[in-house]
Amino acid sequence: MAQIKRIAVLTSGGDSPGMNAAIRAVVRKALSENIEVVGILRGYEGLIKKDFIPMNSKSVANIIQMGGTILKTARSEAFKTVEGRRIAYNNLIEENIDALVVVGGDGTLKGARALVEEYNFSVVGIPGTIDNDLYGTDMTIGFDTALNTVMEAVDKIRDTAMSHDRMFFVEVMGRDAGFIALRSGIACGAEAVVIPEVETNMNELHEKLLGYMNKKKTSSIILVAEGDDAGGAFRIKDALLKYGDDFDMKVTVLGHIQRGGSPSAYDRYLASRLGIAAVEALLDDQRSIMVGMIHKDIVHVPFNKTIKHHKTIDETLLRIVDILNT
Repeated sequence: MAQIKRIAVLTSGGDSPGMNAAIRAVVRKALSENIEVVGILRGYEGLIKKDFIPMNSKSVANIIQMGGTILKTARSEAFKTVEGRRIAYNNLIEENIDALVVVGGDGTLKGARALVEEYNFSVVGIPGTIDNDLYGTDMTIGFDTALNTVMEAVDKIRDTAMSHDRMFFVEVMGRDAGFIALRSGIACGAEAVVIPEVETNMNELHEKLLGYMNKKKTSSIILVAEGDDAGGAFRIKDALLKYGDDFDMKVTVLGHIQRGGSPSAYDRYLASRLGIAAVEALLDDQRSIMVGMIHKDIVHVPFNKTIKHHKTIDETLLRIVDILNT
């Protein structure tokens, strides 16, 4: 086992429900191994500015149910530079920190990999992003809560859609990945799902929606992943307007409510498992891996692998959307 006496933990990039549960697990597992823990505020930016705080068991009491992150998060342009990472590394050494745990998405892991490659420093990543787009884990922390948030919102929107015989285009997060749109679309019975991984054929989408209306289905929900590739809900709506049908169409953009809120039971469980696994990986002398969970088992995925590869959409789920709307 590696001789680790002091570790640091930070959260970076977009926040996701369950990050606090992961912080809590990292701190308490480390303390159980007689390892001191330092919290770094505002991600890599705080690492550069040496915004460090000591953490103990009380520091993480009563946070498992909280959304967001008690350590705050921020983007850091400075950390993308060689000079910025040099300052960050020197700060770690000056504080006698032996290893680092980072919680975040793809950008967070890229930053962690750079620190390992340039200074051979021990870093383990925990996948925390609502997008669920990281290769090497079935689920990322925050994804399940985001799905439930979308589902609850769409259930409410459907009530008014049915009352007014309207077609609602609901835009959800997922600029580069359609996992939220696809999974929540199945969960809330959406009539169609538009995602960046599949090129949108407007003629086919129009025929599908027209078919629903011809079947006397007077309301519809279309989930649209944000971003240029998917088109965005407003652009999809505007494209359909050109067909000249008598559809009463509305757009709702759910936005950042998908990132907030108390984490679901599953996200709390997942974050707790991965937080403990991250510290165990460091003690096992791992220094450039993300901990994930596949088929309920903890796995170690090299940074190079999880960053290089892209998680693909399960085409079975696309067929399920069509089947459930026949």
